[in-house]
Amino acid sequence: MSTLINSLFLTDLYSPEYPGPSHRIKKTVQVEQSKVLVKEGGVQLLLTIVDTPGFGDAVDNSNCWQPVIDYIDSKFEDYLNAESRVNRRQMPDNRVHCCLYFIAPSGHGLKPLDIEFMKRLHEKVNIIPLIAKADTMTPEECQQFKKQIMKEIQEHKIKIYEFPETDDEEEMKMVRKIKDRLPLAVVGSNTIIEVNGKRVRGRQYPWGVAEVENGEHCDFTILRNMLIRTHMQDLKDVTNNVHYENYRSKKLAAVTYNGVDNNKNKGQLTKPETADGMSPLAQMEEERREHVAKMKKMEQEMEQVFEMKVKEKLQKLRDSEAELQRRHEQMKKNLEAQHRELEEKRHQHEEEKAGWEAQQRILEQTLEKNKKKKIF
Repeated sequence: MSTLINSLFLTDLYSPEYPGPSHRIKKTVQVEQSKVLVKEGGVQLLLTIVDTPGFGDAVDNSNCWQPVIDYIDSKFEDYLNAESRVNRRQMPDNRVHCCLYFIAPSGHGLKPLDIEFMKRLHEKVNIIPLIAKADTMTPEECQQFKKQIMKEIQEHKIKIYEFPETDDEEEMKMVRKIKDRLPLAVVGSNTIIEVNGKRVRGRQYPWGVAEVENGEHCDFTILRNMLIRTHMQDLKDVTNNVHYENYRSKKLAAVTYNGVDNNKNKGQLTKPETADGMSPLAQMEEERREHVAKMKKMEQEMEQVFEMKVKEKLQKLRDSEAELQRRHEQMKKNLEAQHRELEEKRHQHEEEKAGWEAQQRILEQTLEKNKKKKIF
């Protein structure tokens, strides 16, 4: 499993410092998650890988699937809690969108544990059955083993992931090809081997090389393309529209007026976030009240700021008006002073003109008298 995950994402998610689940000593079922950042074509994708070290290793495997179920339900619960809040702008989706169930290449069909586990989980998560270490079987044995597994899955009415129907002929051919090869037989390897001058990832055997990315040797490329490229969004859509809605409906249907879950596992719909174990409805009401109070406070603060801005603006207008009035009065006084000065100059000019005219008349009269004297 660890080698396959490393091969899928071309990264050392599992290393000697952090070995895969099959290499650990733990014998109790635990749920551990790791994150891997996939970059392709400038697009970054953050994936969360969840493994269950210790699954099926005990002598008594009764209820060994319960930690897995609890983990899936806890992620549904977290999403339901986030969805129930007033502010839902930040809702991280940590739900489990796909379960890769590895089947041991025994050649004898499914074990009772395989059947029970898938029946317990098929209503909660998209299950994709895989045949692990498919290079330990011949092609004929692998094909026969696939038929046996699919027959038992149908007999026990196990619901595995249903690939969506589409009107596109090319996509339907791809979907039919994947369906015909279920369960997918996979081989994982991070070792680079040179075959006929070509460097490939695979496993070296005395009889030859099992190439990881060769479609004739295993279904690795089909699984990788399906998970990362072609069906990732559909896996998320089925999780949201089918599995999560089923969980949500059951939870909400079991809630009474005070938020008590009436299922056989008595408890509350959501994890109590307060000491008194507040129900989702009460929590929503409390958050609504807090939101309303916050909005009122913000409204009051905005009104205060607005009033202060209006007062400042009015004061500036009054100051401007007073300055304009002062300038107007000053200009009026200046104009009146200039008008008086001009009037004085005009009077002075008229007086000077009248004096000059009087002198001219006197001069003319004198000249006239002198002229007459000369004549006589």
